[in-house]
Amino acid sequence: MAGELLETQPAALRKIVHVDMDAFYASVEQRDDPALRGKPLVVAWKGKRSVVCAASYEVRKFGVRSAMPAVTAERLCPQAIFVPPDFTRYKAVSRAIREIFSRHTDIIEPLSLDEAYLDVTENKTGLPTATKVAIAIRRQIREELSLTASAGVARNKFLAKIASDWRKPDGLFVIQPKDIDTFLPPLPVGRIPGVGKVTEARLKQIGIQTVGDLRAFELATLEVQFGRYGARLYELARGIDHNPVTPDRPTKSISAEDTFEQDIPLSQTEDLIRRLAKKVWLASRRESRIARTVVLKLKTKEFNIHTRSLTPPVPPASCEELAAIALSLRERVDLGTERLFRLVGVGLGNFGESRETDRSSLSQETAARLT
Repeated sequence: MAGELLETQPAALRKIVHVDMDAFYASVEQRDDPALRGKPLVVAWKGKRSVVCAASYEVRKFGVRSAMPAVTAERLCPQAIFVPPDFTRYKAVSRAIREIFSRHTDIIEPLSLDEAYLDVTENKTGLPTATKVAIAIRRQIREELSLTASAGVARNKFLAKIASDWRKPDGLFVIQPKDIDTFLPPLPVGRIPGVGKVTEARLKQIGIQTVGDLRAFELATLEVQFGRYGARLYELARGIDHNPVTPDRPTKSISAEDTFEQDIPLSQTEDLIRRLAKKVWLASRRESRIARTVVLKLKTKEFNIHTRSLTPPVPPASCEELAAIALSLRERVDLGTERLFRLVGVGLGNFGESRETDRSSLSQETAARLT
């Protein structure tokens, strides 16, 4: 039965653990301040433009969820306690969690500060099953960090992620290979990672409400309806996921954005663009590769998003150059002087060669010019 201990599998079969911290930011706040324990806690700045970063389980009973506008959370639970986020502290705790993971395996794929996949097909501690590894990790997190984590164990990433959410909070669930064909079919299609509200609505339009309904559709039909994602849905409905746990994924982009207290015209965004460029530039200095594309993101008062990007012949070599390019991109936004904006963001993307490689090629180019 699903939920029992996972037997040792043949070497060719992966053993994946998905670990998801429980209400991470809120739990850290409650751990560090006893007065907050057991209270309806919202991690967010108060204000009409703020969104909820995390919600304790006590406040979730009122319908408060992450990414919800803070004013909505306050309306749903007037007695909620609001605490501003402290990302420096959360990152420090996340590093401690990662250290616990690394005791068991080096194949770790972080998804965020509070969530990661681990491939424990061959674990470093010699534990006989993936379930025992998950038990050990959860125990060490509890004993050393005074936090709780939920974990899912399965043969692939897709199933492990579903399993980790099955007994939240502070739970462990295992989907054994022999139980896949009985476990998956009754699930709502919305439980499939990646199926958002829009895709779920489209699936329901063609009579698909459960994973079992999805299984009844042929591959060709799903591909006609959903393109390449149709093939993915076809496989996931059968518990198939060939994606490996990928440690240290190369950074695709770095960005920072901010929402104004009040909507403002484009002409008043320069100071914030410069501050965001500085933040992005400092973050990019920790990367071994060079980003070549600068991106400017703007959101209007009506929530319409506009982006502009530029890949200059030579990547920006300083924070000042990055800010100058971002400001030049602003000049390419022609929406009228009366248009008001609520958000601006600056990003770097298109990461290429390492800094050493780039320096070497530039040196060679300089030498060629001198000879």
